[in-house]
Amino acid sequence: MPSTGIVKYHVKLKFEVDGLVEKADIIGAIFGQTEGLLGPEMNLNELQKVSKVGRIEVNVDTKGNMAKGDALIPMSTDISTAALIAAAIESIDKVGPFQGKFNLMGIDDIRAIKKKVIVDRAKKIVQDWATRTISEGEEMLKDVYDASKPGKLTSFGKAQLACGTGVFDSDWIILVEGRADVINLLRAGFDNAIAIEGARIDETVTKLTDGKRVVAFLDGDRAGDLILKELHGLVKIDKVLRAPPGREVEECTPIEIAEILKDALSAEVLSAQPVHVHHDRDRDRRHSRRDREREPREEYQTPMQQHQEPVPVPAQPSKEVIAEDSPEILTAIRDVYPQINETLEAVVLDGSMNKLLKVPVSEVIKRLDSAEGGKLLVIDGIVTQRLVDAADKAGIEYIVGHRTTELKKPGDIRVRTFGDIGINN
Repeated sequence: MPSTGIVKYHVKLKFEVDGLVEKADIIGAIFGQTEGLLGPEMNLNELQKVSKVGRIEVNVDTKGNMAKGDALIPMSTDISTAALIAAAIESIDKVGPFQGKFNLMGIDDIRAIKKKVIVDRAKKIVQDWATRTISEGEEMLKDVYDASKPGKLTSFGKAQLACGTGVFDSDWIILVEGRADVINLLRAGFDNAIAIEGARIDETVTKLTDGKRVVAFLDGDRAGDLILKELHGLVKIDKVLRAPPGREVEECTPIEIAEILKDALSAEVLSAQPVHVHHDRDRDRRHSRRDREREPREEYQTPMQQHQEPVPVPAQPSKEVIAEDSPEILTAIRDVYPQINETLEAVVLDGSMNKLLKVPVSEVIKRLDSAEGGKLLVIDGIVTQRLVDAADKAGIEYIVGHRTTELKKPGDIRVRTFGDIGINN
């Protein structure tokens, strides 16, 4: 369709020609055979020069030895002039050497069509505004009413784990040990808690917490320590909170629960240091948040346990590494390092140092089996015992990462840090 910015009318015609013609032939006939019929002031060429007639659009369909089609002429003249020109075009009886016939299908008033579109749109705008205003009022009343109601207890997954109804739509999840803990958190106004129900973590918990901030709120006893250790192997925990030493979460008062969880209520849930959280403050200051995200899951430590400083990263390769590792492997690691550093990703290379797999660090353990023929694993993260075990099963012979935990390496698998091979990180 042509632009209707200044157009008042669309003159629509159809035609039949007893011969094979093209668009140019039809347009030539319209201009040529109407010229001079209505006087110079209504000549189509002159009207186009003064923008009273727009570009003529023609569609032609040929079948056998005939051509049929339609033409559309946009006009900004008065209706009388548009009608005269339409009648003049209907008088055309030849297109080139072939007999032809033109018939007027109609004259559309573009302004009337635009007015209808404007009115219909205005009605829709008013309707949407009225609906939204009513809905907002109802939502405000509902929010005020819901604020006075305690959350509801429900269950999740095949294991029917006790949880609050808020776990399904909240952007952060509180992991607690049992059903009584969930009920106690509901009393305190937190409906986004789910019970782990024992030291063996159900796989549905990992699915529920995927992509969400996770707060582990556990009892302040030895059982809580064991559960935390198990959790670290399956769930990415953003904050660890504990009940007061020797007490359970279900024994805490609503005021105590609110005090312990107060930092988790803010958008900076991962950056503040709440009460009863046994993390080393100096260590948190030393590492950036991204660095903490790629660290291995840490076991819960009591305040009496000593914190060990990280080993400084050497600036040059150690002699042992130079002696044991081939230049091909060291070169491949140096090539891959800039591609994954600060990306939280891992890369698997084969024996020829060709890339087989590139995945997020959080998925590397479960994706190793798909990297058949993989020999070298380079990870923007920490090399843990669990990762080493999975890599050994997948046939990986060499792993390099930023740091390592205390490892008992199986078989002949080699574990290095980027510092070992002279890469500062």
